[in-house]
Amino acid sequence: MDELLAALADPARWRLISLLAERPRPVGVLAQLAEARQPQTTKHLQTLERAGVVTSQRTGQRRIYALRSAPLRDLATALGRLADISDQVGGLRVTYDHYGRSLETERLAAEEPGWADGRSFSFHRSLAVHPELVWRHLTEPALLTRWWTPDDLHVSELVFEARPGGRIVLEYRDVEDVDGSDVVAGRGEGVVDDVRPGERLAYRLSPQLPDGGAAFTAHVDFGLRPTADGTGTDLDVRYRITDSTVDSADFIAGIEIGFGQSLGNLANAVHTDEEEVQR
Repeated sequence: MDELLAALADPARWRLISLLAERPRPVGVLAQLAEARQPQTTKHLQTLERAGVVTSQRTGQRRIYALRSAPLRDLATALGRLADISDQVGGLRVTYDHYGRSLETERLAAEEPGWADGRSFSFHRSLAVHPELVWRHLTEPALLTRWWTPDDLHVSELVFEARPGGRIVLEYRDVEDVDGSDVVAGRGEGVVDDVRPGERLAYRLSPQLPDGGAAFTAHVDFGLRPTADGTGTDLDVRYRITDSTVDSADFIAGIEIGFGQSLGNLANAVHTDEEEVQR
């Protein structure tokens, strides 16, 4: 496949492929139609033949080349499969496009400091586990690392002191950056404001700009209560912005998408732990 792609990448060879798709042709005619010298045309055809996409046979004084369609169909199938993976419903490409649209909107709005102050986001999740297990996933660093990033990232450094005044440090990297060779995708520092075990957790967290300054301050409030039937947890989260800078648009554009994905990961984590306990 690599040899075929390399052969097709040259515009002159692509022109020959197009001509041979119409009918088999001799070298001299191909050179005329492609407006190229015959020695150059011969070399291109030999490259295409080695790649398996054309075949040739000598007839008298002429060598006739013909297109082999099977390799092109195999390539088309492979490319179609890649396109299908990229376009799958709910896939990361869909998230990428959604973020791009949000990013454009927020950058246009970020004209002066404080432009996003007071904006808030609300999230709700009904979890089929008791509040005590949810609380552990909200406050224990080893469990926080399992869900506290969007789908395409992973926690690379975490400090979470679950007490009023406790320190928070959150750093995350691309999910495939296992050795830390890529740049840090994001870093935030903050402080815990309120801790009521099994009921309420509130903290402030400020994502950092590349120069180390704070992009904005996120005031995040988790409220937990048992469901009406007593078997699960209703989790409500309010995410409010203050101290927004002009450079915070790129971060704010991803809150609704990214934090929503994180809460989805939280739901998966607590349900997995509950199933393991019940086995």
